[in-house]
Amino acid sequence: MGDLQKLMRLSQAGELDVEVPTCGQSKKNSFEGIVLTHAQLPNGRSTTLLKSLLTSVCENNCYYCPFRSDRDFRRETFSPDEFASLAVNLAQAGLIQGVFLSSGVAGGGVATEDRLLKTAEILRYKKKYQGYLHLKIMPGAEYDQVLQAMRLSDRVSINLEAANAERLPQLAPQKDFENHLLRPLRWIEAIRRSLPPVMTWKNRWPTSCTQFVVGGAGESDRELLQTTQVLHQNYGLLRAYFSAFRPHKDTPLENWPAATYRREFRLYQADYLIRDYGFTYDELYYTTNGNLIAELDPKEAWARQNLHHNPVEINSSSKEELLRIPGIGSRNAEKIIKNRRGSLIRDLSGLEKLGINTQRMQAYILLNGKRPLQQLSLF
Repeated sequence: MGDLQKLMRLSQAGELDVEVPTCGQSKKNSFEGIVLTHAQLPNGRSTTLLKSLLTSVCENNCYYCPFRSDRDFRRETFSPDEFASLAVNLAQAGLIQGVFLSSGVAGGGVATEDRLLKTAEILRYKKKYQGYLHLKIMPGAEYDQVLQAMRLSDRVSINLEAANAERLPQLAPQKDFENHLLRPLRWIEAIRRSLPPVMTWKNRWPTSCTQFVVGGAGESDRELLQTTQVLHQNYGLLRAYFSAFRPHKDTPLENWPAATYRREFRLYQADYLIRDYGFTYDELYYTTNGNLIAELDPKEAWARQNLHHNPVEINSSSKEELLRIPGIGSRNAEKIIKNRRGSLIRDLSGLEKLGINTQRMQAYILLNGKRPLQQLSLF
């Protein structure tokens, strides 16, 4: 099989890892059957990524995974040199600006991570590749491997998969939540905090993220968000990615119900509230089964319970208080604070002149001590 055909299969396999710099809303196209992902980077710029596995061979037998060792299908493997050459050729042709490289586990996590690092070293040092590079940390990788991955990449990640140690055996019984998965994330943050970014590729440490399989282990949204809050606060995690569970034929969970994309989307919204808006997971509103309210934006659900009878005064509230209002994000809060230094905002038109859509916020605000005149029904 030619290298391009092999890359076609492994890039299609790489699509099952959603951990790209976007919120599950990336666009995809293909070149010779190779899947290319157009994604949004944290700095706001867009980029085209080649997402691929180094090998689809895997010795793990995770219950949900189509690459589990007991599943019978054709597997492919690249050597580090082969993959690096193909990636650079695609970059030089202007087809990609970034690489997301993961792998099935073959010969143990340490040996697999060595092959990923070898590929990255060839890309950076031999091929002089300057583009974006996201490297996966394998379960069980060693400290020095994590450190080297951080020196070579723009982002590193390791998939927690489950919400906690109690849920992981229902997805990946061969993995140890604390030692295989959490410990490398702890090392990543310790390295960023304690070591200067010398010998790193771009003179700064990479960002880090993780991925959860949503709905594959009977976990609740509350459990997932409790974990992401700890990761953001204590592990310096930039992003948590949520992948709605999809059953695959010839896996132990092939008859398990799929999770909805709406559930996945609500988790992203709630995680942003925790990470960027000062909310805590236990402030949010859940159904009796511990899941977010599917029909409502989590911020709207909170506001209905807390702000309808206690609206926020636009002209005097802090940025933190303004961020609690549906329809107001960080940029709009800053516009309001800057504008009110010169004059009071007395009506909705004053907000609209700042380029702020007032429809969602009307039920939850005061303007100079009064509710807006044109107010939508709450329900």
